[in-house]
Amino acid sequence: MAKVVKSPDEMSFLDHLEELRWHLIRSTLAVVIVGCVAFTMRGFIFDTVLFGPKNLDFPTYRFFCNVATFFGIDSEFCGDSLPFTIQSRLMSGQFSAHIWTSIWVGFIVGFPYVLWELWRFISPGLKDNEKKYSKGFIFVASFLFFLGVLFGYYVVAPLSINFLGTYQVSQEVTNEIDLASYVGTVRAAVIACGIMFELPIVIFFLTKVGLVTPEILKKYRKIALVIVLILSAVITPPDVASQIVVAIPVLILYQVSIYISKLVLKREAKKEKEFKNAK
Repeated sequence: MAKVVKSPDEMSFLDHLEELRWHLIRSTLAVVIVGCVAFTMRGFIFDTVLFGPKNLDFPTYRFFCNVATFFGIDSEFCGDSLPFTIQSRLMSGQFSAHIWTSIWVGFIVGFPYVLWELWRFISPGLKDNEKKYSKGFIFVASFLFFLGVLFGYYVVAPLSINFLGTYQVSQEVTNEIDLASYVGTVRAAVIACGIMFELPIVIFFLTKVGLVTPEILKKYRKIALVIVLILSAVITPPDVASQIVVAIPVLILYQVSIYISKLVLKREAKKEKEFKNAK
Protein backbone atom coordinates (compact mmCIF):
# COMPACT_ATOMS: atom_id res chain seq x y z
CA MET A 1 0.00 0.00 0.00
CA ALA A 2 1.37 3.39 -0.96
CA LYS A 3 2.39 5.72 1.85
CA VAL A 4 0.05 8.67 2.31
CA VAL A 5 2.01 11.94 2.27
CA LYS A 6 0.48 14.53 4.57
CA SER A 7 0.87 18.27 4.19
CA PRO A 8 2.59 20.12 7.08
CA ASP A 9 -0.77 21.53 8.21
CA GLU A 10 -2.26 18.03 8.50
CA MET A 11 0.66 16.56 10.45
CA SER A 12 0.35 16.11 14.20
CA PHE A 13 3.13 16.75 16.71
CA LEU A 14 4.03 13.05 16.69
CA ASP A 15 4.11 13.08 12.87
CA HIS A 16 6.61 15.94 12.98
CA LEU A 17 8.72 14.04 15.51
CA GLU A 18 8.67 10.97 13.28
CA GLU A 19 9.71 13.08 10.30
CA LEU A 20 12.53 14.66 12.34
CA ARG A 21 13.66 11.20 13.47
CA TRP A 22 14.16 10.03 9.89
CA HIS A 23 16.06 13.19 8.96
CA LEU A 24 18.35 12.63 11.94
CA ILE A 25 18.79 8.96 11.04
CA ARG A 26 19.78 9.81 7.46
CA SER A 27 22.16 12.54 8.68
CA THR A 28 23.79 10.18 11.18
CA LEU A 29 24.08 7.47 8.53
CA ALA A 30 25.83 9.90 6.17
CA VAL A 31 28.30 10.90 8.91
CA VAL A 32 28.99 7.24 9.72
CA ILE A 33 29.54 6.32 6.05
CA VAL A 34 32.01 9.18 5.52
CA GLY A 35 33.59 8.30 8.86
CA CYS A 36 34.11 4.70 7.71
CA VAL A 37 35.87 5.97 4.58
CA ALA A 38 38.03 8.26 6.77
CA PHE A 39 38.81 5.25 9.02
CA THR A 40 40.51 3.53 6.07
CA MET A 41 42.62 6.63 5.37
CA ARG A 42 44.50 6.50 8.66
CA GLY A 43 47.87 7.51 7.24
CA PHE A 44 46.58 10.61 5.48
CA ILE A 45 44.24 11.70 8.32
CA PHE A 46 46.85 11.42 11.08
CA ASP A 47 50.31 11.76 9.50
CA THR A 48 49.42 14.44 6.95
CA VAL A 49 46.43 16.33 8.38
CA LEU A 50 46.43 16.02 12.18
CA PHE A 51 50.19 15.91 12.71
CA GLY A 52 50.85 18.52 10.02
CA PRO A 53 50.77 21.48 12.48
CA LYS A 54 53.32 19.63 14.65
CA ASN A 55 56.03 20.08 12.02
CA LEU A 56 57.72 23.42 11.44
CA ASP A 57 57.53 22.95 7.66
CA PHE A 58 53.77 23.55 7.98
CA PRO A 59 52.67 26.43 5.67
CA THR A 60 51.61 28.66 8.59
CA TYR A 61 55.01 28.37 10.28
CA ARG A 62 56.84 28.98 7.01
CA PHE A 63 54.76 32.11 6.43
CA PHE A 64 55.53 33.59 9.86
CA CYS A 65 59.17 32.54 9.51
CA ASN A 66 59.46 34.32 6.14
CA VAL A 67 57.81 37.44 7.57
CA ALA A 68 60.20 37.44 10.54
CA THR A 69 63.19 36.88 8.25
CA PHE A 70 62.08 39.74 5.99
CA PHE A 71 62.08 42.15 8.95
CA GLY A 72 65.28 40.68 10.37
CA ILE A 73 63.62 39.29 13.51
CA ASP A 74 64.48 36.03 15.23
CA SER A 75 61.42 33.79 15.36
CA GLU A 76 60.58 30.51 17.05
CA PHE A 77 58.71 29.59 13.87
CA CYS A 78 62.07 29.13 12.13
CA GLY A 79 63.54 25.81 13.13
CA ASP A 80 63.65 22.09 12.50
CA SER A 81 61.00 20.67 14.84
CA LEU A 82 58.85 21.47 17.85
CA PRO A 83 60.34 20.31 21.18
CA PHE A 84 57.62 17.88 22.23
CA THR A 85 56.56 14.33 21.54
CA ILE A 86 53.13 12.74 21.27
CA GLN A 87 52.38 9.55 23.15
CA SER A 88 49.45 7.36 24.14
CA ARG A 89 49.16 6.29 27.77
CA LEU A 90 46.04 4.14 27.49
CA MET A 91 45.83 0.62 26.07
CA SER A 92 42.95 1.66 23.78
CA GLY A 93 44.17 5.24 23.34
CA GLN A 94 45.23 5.03 19.70
CA PHE A 95 42.25 2.95 18.64
CA SER A 96 39.81 5.33 20.37
CA ALA A 97 41.52 8.35 18.80
CA HIS A 98 41.26 6.65 15.40
CA ILE A 99 37.51 5.99 15.77
CA TRP A 100 36.52 9.39 17.16
CA THR A 101 38.69 11.28 14.69
CA SER A 102 37.03 9.37 11.84
CA ILE A 103 33.59 10.33 13.19
CA TRP A 104 34.53 14.01 13.41
CA VAL A 105 35.94 13.89 9.88
CA GLY A 106 32.63 12.35 8.82
CA PHE A 107 30.75 15.24 10.42
CA ILE A 108 32.96 17.92 8.84
CA VAL A 109 32.92 16.43 5.34
CA GLY A 110 29.23 15.49 5.58
CA PHE A 111 28.19 18.89 6.96
CA PRO A 112 26.47 20.04 3.72
CA TYR A 113 24.34 16.87 3.68
CA VAL A 114 23.42 17.32 7.36
CA LEU A 115 22.35 20.89 6.54
CA TRP A 116 20.35 19.64 3.57
CA GLU A 117 18.45 17.17 5.77
CA LEU A 118 17.79 19.96 8.29
CA TRP A 119 16.57 22.18 5.46
CA ARG A 120 14.25 19.44 4.18
CA PHE A 121 12.67 19.29 7.62
CA ILE A 122 12.24 23.07 7.96
CA SER A 123 11.35 24.07 4.40
CA PRO A 124 7.75 22.64 4.29
CA GLY A 125 6.78 25.17 6.96
CA LEU A 126 8.11 28.14 4.99
CA LYS A 127 6.18 30.32 2.60
CA ASP A 128 6.96 30.23 -1.12
CA ASN A 129 8.73 33.60 -1.06
CA GLU A 130 10.81 32.54 1.95
CA LYS A 131 11.86 29.38 0.11
CA LYS A 132 12.85 31.45 -2.91
CA TYR A 133 15.04 33.81 -0.89
CA SER A 134 16.61 30.93 1.04
CA LYS A 135 17.71 28.75 -1.88
CA GLY A 136 21.37 29.55 -1.28
CA PHE A 137 21.20 28.65 2.41
CA ILE A 138 22.99 25.30 2.13
CA PHE A 139 25.73 26.65 -0.15
CA VAL A 140 26.41 29.78 1.91
CA ALA A 141 26.25 27.99 5.27
CA SER A 142 28.55 25.21 4.01
CA PHE A 143 30.97 27.74 2.50
CA LEU A 144 31.19 29.68 5.77
CA PHE A 145 31.63 26.47 7.78
CA PHE A 146 34.45 25.19 5.58
CA LEU A 147 36.03 28.65 5.59
CA GLY A 148 35.98 28.56 9.39
CA VAL A 149 37.40 25.02 9.40
CA LEU A 150 40.30 26.11 7.18
CA PHE A 151 40.91 29.17 9.36
CA GLY A 152 40.91 26.98 12.47
CA TYR A 153 43.27 24.44 10.90
CA TYR A 154 45.76 26.84 9.29
CA VAL A 155 45.73 29.63 11.88
CA VAL A 156 44.28 28.73 15.28
CA ALA A 157 45.52 25.12 15.55
CA PRO A 158 49.17 25.77 14.63
CA LEU A 159 49.36 28.86 16.87
CA SER A 160 47.89 26.86 19.76
CA ILE A 161 50.16 23.86 19.19
CA ASN A 162 53.27 26.01 18.78
CA PHE A 163 52.60 27.99 21.95
CA LEU A 164 51.35 25.19 24.22
CA GLY A 165 53.78 22.59 22.89
CA THR A 166 56.84 24.78 23.49
CA TYR A 167 55.72 26.37 26.76
CA GLN A 168 57.81 25.36 29.79
CA VAL A 169 57.63 26.38 33.43
CA SER A 170 61.06 24.85 33.97
CA GLN A 171 63.81 23.17 31.97
CA GLU A 172 63.33 20.21 34.29
CA VAL A 173 59.93 19.49 32.72
CA THR A 174 59.66 18.02 29.23
CA ASN A 175 56.49 18.15 27.14
CA GLU A 176 55.18 14.68 26.33
CA ILE A 177 51.70 15.38 24.99
CA ASP A 178 49.02 12.73 25.22
CA LEU A 179 47.47 11.76 21.87
CA ALA A 180 43.93 12.52 23.04
CA SER A 181 44.98 15.99 24.24
CA TYR A 182 46.71 16.81 20.95
CA VAL A 183 43.81 15.59 18.80
CA GLY A 184 41.35 17.44 21.07
CA THR A 185 43.25 20.72 20.61
CA VAL A 186 43.14 20.47 16.82
CA ARG A 187 39.50 19.34 16.83
CA ALA A 188 38.40 22.16 19.15
CA ALA A 189 40.12 24.80 17.03
CA VAL A 190 38.63 23.50 13.78
CA ILE A 191 35.06 22.87 14.97
CA ALA A 192 34.86 26.06 17.07
CA CYS A 193 35.97 28.25 14.15
CA GLY A 194 33.63 26.44 11.77
CA ILE A 195 30.68 27.17 14.06
CA MET A 196 31.73 30.77 14.75
CA PHE A 197 31.87 31.50 11.03
CA GLU A 198 28.14 30.65 10.84
CA LEU A 199 27.39 33.97 12.58
CA PRO A 200 25.95 35.71 9.46
CA ILE A 201 23.54 32.80 8.89
CA VAL A 202 22.37 32.94 12.51
CA ILE A 203 21.84 36.71 12.32
CA PHE A 204 19.92 36.29 9.05
CA PHE A 205 17.36 33.95 10.64
CA LEU A 206 17.16 35.90 13.90
CA THR A 207 16.39 39.03 11.86
CA LYS A 208 13.78 37.14 9.83
CA VAL A 209 11.89 36.17 13.00
CA GLY A 210 12.22 39.67 14.47
CA LEU A 211 14.58 38.90 17.36
CA VAL A 212 17.47 40.98 16.02
CA THR A 213 17.72 44.36 14.29
CA PRO A 214 20.72 46.35 13.00
CA GLU A 215 20.17 48.85 15.81
CA ILE A 216 20.45 46.09 18.43
CA LEU A 217 23.63 44.76 16.81
CA LYS A 218 25.17 48.24 16.76
CA LYS A 219 24.07 48.98 20.32
CA TYR A 220 25.70 45.83 21.69
CA ARG A 221 28.79 45.97 19.46
CA LYS A 222 31.08 46.64 22.43
CA ILE A 223 29.60 43.73 24.38
CA ALA A 224 29.99 41.55 21.28
CA LEU A 225 33.65 42.61 21.11
CA VAL A 226 34.20 41.42 24.69
CA ILE A 227 32.43 38.12 23.97
CA VAL A 228 34.53 37.61 20.84
CA LEU A 229 37.74 38.22 22.80
CA ILE A 230 36.60 35.76 25.47
CA LEU A 231 35.84 33.13 22.83
CA SER A 232 39.19 33.83 21.20
CA ALA A 233 40.91 33.34 24.56
CA VAL A 234 39.13 30.00 25.02
CA ILE A 235 40.12 28.48 21.65
CA THR A 236 43.60 30.02 21.36
CA PRO A 237 46.75 30.01 23.49
CA PRO A 238 46.79 32.71 26.19
CA ASP A 239 48.80 35.29 24.26
CA VAL A 240 47.46 38.54 22.89
CA ALA A 241 48.71 38.04 19.31
CA SER A 242 46.82 34.76 18.81
CA GLN A 243 43.63 36.20 20.29
CA ILE A 244 43.78 39.20 17.95
CA VAL A 245 44.36 36.93 14.93
CA VAL A 246 41.19 34.99 15.80
CA ALA A 247 39.15 38.03 16.84
CA ILE A 248 39.69 40.01 13.61
CA PRO A 249 37.76 37.71 11.22
CA VAL A 250 34.97 37.22 13.76
CA LEU A 251 34.56 40.98 14.14
CA ILE A 252 34.49 41.28 10.34
CA LEU A 253 31.74 38.66 10.26
CA TYR A 254 29.88 40.61 12.94
CA GLN A 255 30.01 43.73 10.78
CA VAL A 256 28.84 41.70 7.77
CA SER A 257 25.98 40.41 9.94
CA ILE A 258 24.85 43.99 10.60
CA TYR A 259 24.72 44.60 6.85
CA ILE A 260 22.79 41.36 6.34
CA SER A 261 20.32 42.36 9.04
CA LYS A 262 19.79 45.73 7.29
CA LEU A 263 19.26 43.97 3.97
CA VAL A 264 16.70 41.57 5.44
CA LEU A 265 14.70 44.39 7.06
CA LYS A 266 14.85 46.44 3.87
CA ARG A 267 13.54 43.49 1.88
CA GLU A 268 10.78 42.83 4.40
CA ALA A 269 9.72 46.49 4.32
CA LYS A 270 9.61 46.41 0.51
CA LYS A 271 7.43 43.29 0.49
CA GLU A 272 5.10 44.82 3.08
CA LYS A 273 4.79 47.98 0.99
CA GLU A 274 4.02 45.94 -2.15
CA PHE A 275 1.41 43.95 -0.22
CA LYS A 276 -0.32 47.16 0.97
CA ASN A 277 -0.30 48.63 -2.54
CA ALA A 278 -1.84 45.44 -3.91
CA LYS A 279 -4.89 45.79 -1.61
